[in-house]
Amino acid sequence: MTTDFDVIVVGSGPNGLAAAVNLQLKGLSVLLIESKSTIGGGLRTAELTLPGFKHDICSAIHPLGIASPFFNTLSLNRYGLQFIEPTVAAAHPLDNGKSAILTKDIQETASRLGIDRDNYLRLIAPIVQDWNAILPDILAPFHFPKNPIKYSQFGLKALWSASHISKRFETSEAKALWAGMAAHAIQPLENLTTSAIGLVLLAAAHKVNWAIPKGGSQAIANALTSCFLSNGGSIQTDFHVKSLGQLPSAKAIIFDVTPRQLLQIAGYTFSNIYKWQLEKYRYGMGVFKVDWAIDGQVPFTDEKTRHAGTVHIGNTFAEIAHSEARTARGEHQEKPFVLLAQQGVYDTSRAPEGKQALWGYCHVPHGSKQDMTEAIEKQIERFAPGFRERILARHAFNTEQLESYNPNYIGGDINGGIIDWRQLFTRPALKSSPYRTSTKGLYICSSSTPPGGGVHGMCGYHASERVFKDLF
Repeated sequence: MTTDFDVIVVGSGPNGLAAAVNLQLKGLSVLLIESKSTIGGGLRTAELTLPGFKHDICSAIHPLGIASPFFNTLSLNRYGLQFIEPTVAAAHPLDNGKSAILTKDIQETASRLGIDRDNYLRLIAPIVQDWNAILPDILAPFHFPKNPIKYSQFGLKALWSASHISKRFETSEAKALWAGMAAHAIQPLENLTTSAIGLVLLAAAHKVNWAIPKGGSQAIANALTSCFLSNGGSIQTDFHVKSLGQLPSAKAIIFDVTPRQLLQIAGYTFSNIYKWQLEKYRYGMGVFKVDWAIDGQVPFTDEKTRHAGTVHIGNTFAEIAHSEARTARGEHQEKPFVLLAQQGVYDTSRAPEGKQALWGYCHVPHGSKQDMTEAIEKQIERFAPGFRERILARHAFNTEQLESYNPNYIGGDINGGIIDWRQLFTRPALKSSPYRTSTKGLYICSSSTPPGGGVHGMCGYHASERVFKDLF
């Protein structure tokens, strides 16, 4: 490659794609580089178990994908992307036979929580009401919000630990529903700011639902790629960037990688203080993931749970909080918190008729190589007796294998680094702009930058806006 470009984007995850698309739409010449043969990063779908079963290799359910302010400007349905809305966004079964159910209808969800109805509405309704006004501030680097009064309805609650917020509820169902949402923070629920992700996920469900991309997560990457190419973008696949010297000339290079890879590629160009900050950057718990080909559906005891796009498995708040805290301390759990996605309940294109491609994972200590298949399946069987009898085939990833597949998943950390209070405002380093490195023309746009993990593309969008303002 000898052609000069205005901008080169290294890495084609949702953030790399978003950065490339945004700058190409601004009239710049952009080259997108990907080390694998297909575009997508965490947005890939493949037949991992049996022929005809399409499994999402990394991310699966996308509440922030359909809510993303940037993705929504692109009208990705024009490029073949279709989202399916489940009638039940998420379910949380309990040992007592009851389940907490999350639907798009906030009143329905609240009413099913019995005496916690009003407690739930007081917590979530203001955020849902002001969603459109505050979401751009939520999915952005730290700044003074455009709507400070409305934002405070979210921000003041988001600073608390999930354990503190759980005290607002009286029933085991409401507490459990909250625990499952907050556990997406992938850290102990006693930590400050663990409420933030729970609030966002609940509000997103009521505002836009937890959407499922038809055909698999790869469909999101394919739509973004089509948008990029149709506007004149260039792509180079099967190109693993190990040093800056491999790259053609460009005014700016944006890296959709985490600090560890960035140091390996360009660390010799950084200032001592910036290099030191990246070296101190912390990664969090990993995940152990299993994909199953099953006959029929998961036989959950609770009928509503059978219709949920996502199922949180872990029983009570106390049990989940205990599991997450012990895992963060480096211990493997016999009864881990399990996130299960039943996309096939609504998207029948993913498996042969009468079958389903099932997706699930649990949190494990950073870098764990322990096989958690047995523990995960026991947890599912706990609430769905007969589940194992329906398994036709399975495929598992430990943290080492996940990182080998996607180098951004350091030690199995799918969030690009822990988002606790110590690192919330310093991802990936303390700078006036989190997307600039200390070297002019080099930028970072991965989930290691604000607003963090999730398929929303906003890290890439904000990084590309910074590049455009700085250089163009």
